[in-house]
Amino acid sequence: MGQCSSVFKCELVLTRQLPQSYDSGMYGRDPEPPPDDVSTASSAPRPAISFTRRRLALLVAGLFSLWLVGVFARQVGEASSAASQADQMRARNAAMERDVASLEQELKLIQQPGFVAQMARGYLLGSPKEIPFVLDPSAPPLPANAPGSIGIKPDATAQTASPLDSWLQVLFGSQQ
Repeated sequence: MGQCSSVFKCELVLTRQLPQSYDSGMYGRDPEPPPDDVSTASSAPRPAISFTRRRLALLVAGLFSLWLVGVFARQVGEASSAASQADQMRARNAAMERDVASLEQELKLIQQPGFVAQMARGYLLGSPKEIPFVLDPSAPPLPANAPGSIGIKPDATAQTASPLDSWLQVLFGSQQ
């Protein structure tokens, strides 16, 4: 290869990442397989995992992508909570609009002169032509069969003839 200066040592060291040189495939040279001696392999200390620039860059890129996913997940969570709050506010506003419309209708009703006169009668403040009266609190209750009470049911007449027969009898007279 090239000459080394006296200041720098020239060494060719193969790491575990590069067990064969890059040009061995070009010239058809195969690397020699490592010896299969089990006793030396188990007693030899294992090399520590070395951090190369590539591994460090992948680690930094992985941590950055995890951070980025976390930031986006937090923003998505905040957006969904804001959307649910907006839905709740819309529902509350719609309920308030219905309440306001109901109160406006009630205001229109109580401002009518007929309603005011009716409420005044309840406080014995009717027109001068009206004679106020109040039932005696010690009066006995009405009987169940009193006129106008709900206890009396009118007799239901059983209709034996069909409506067509009734019309024919009215038009042509009774046939006996």
